[in-house]
Amino acid sequence: MTTEEIKEGFQRLPEPEARDVARWIQEVIEERWDREIEQDISAGRLDKFAEQALAHYNARRVKPLDEVLDNS
Repeated sequence: MTTEEIKEGFQRLPEPEARDVARWIQEVIEERWDREIEQDISAGRLDKFAEQALAHYNARRVKPLDEVLDNS
């Protein structure tokens, strides 16, 4: 089955079924993302970012998230 066939079939679904499929697709995407992040963590690919974040935190060069979100 091609991507185009899947898209066409999806458009023919009744609304409740389309929402169910959309939810399922989002869950699959989130699970893949979680696995990718876990692999990156295990491989140490995120270590330098964690170190930078901790360095900024320890140097008090951070703001509370609420303050950042209120200024956007």
